[in-house]
Amino acid sequence: MDFPSGPWTGFYNYGRTTRKHRMDLVLTFADHTVSGEGSDDIGQFLITGRFDETNGECYWTKVYIAGHDVYYRGFREGKGIWGLWELPSESGGFHIWPLGEGEGEQDYESAEEPAPVEAVAVETPPESTTPATAALGPRSIKTRLISSHLHQRRSPRKICLPRRKSGTNPS
Repeated sequence: MDFPSGPWTGFYNYGRTTRKHRMDLVLTFADHTVSGEGSDDIGQFLITGRFDETNGECYWTKVYIAGHDVYYRGFREGKGIWGLWELPSESGGFHIWPLGEGEGEQDYESAEEPAPVEAVAVETPPESTTPATAALGPRSIKTRLISSHLHQRRSPRKICLPRRKSGTNPS
């Protein structure tokens, strides 16, 4: 699985909102670590984390300069990385891709949003030893990652800017 170093772009969103909050990053992937920097509508940030070329999994912490931390977890699939970001009381989805690949600047506003899906109970149905989720078969990365995190509706500025002004850091 290829994780190219260099400029990346993409977006994150909050809960069920369709608004995409752009982010631009410069990432370095080497020796199973990812590092970099970037900016979005909240401010400038640094990235530190890890990735696995075998299964495409990656996770990192986005640390806003003089601000708070946000945990990201995703999977390399197709032309980018899809996943979820998390704060202690908020979460949402994201999609990033190498600049010049993926959705491209001209398609940015019309990029496909992951469709909301109903959560599936992890119970074993009567007369079965297979959990209900296994019976569904493989689902796309977008569906697996986004399915249980579409309930948040607060805007990023309402969440992040008060933390930046007060100097609190939830991590």
